[in-house]
Amino acid sequence: MEMEAAALYYLAAQYNVEALGIMTISDSLVNPDEDTTAEERQTTFTDMMKVGLETIISE
Repeated sequence: MEMEAAALYYLAAQYNVEALGIMTISDSLVNPDEDTTAEERQTTFTDMMKVGLETIISE
């Protein structure tokens, strides 16, 4: 969990509203040779954002 999502969930709980965080991994501290390229990062992040937006719209 990262700090921004933790703050988002905290505020959602305080105001009794729903919240959603989508996280993706782009770099590995354990296996640096598995880091994504700039092109892969752009493509996968764009796909991730589309999934998030489609999730919001479908409700």
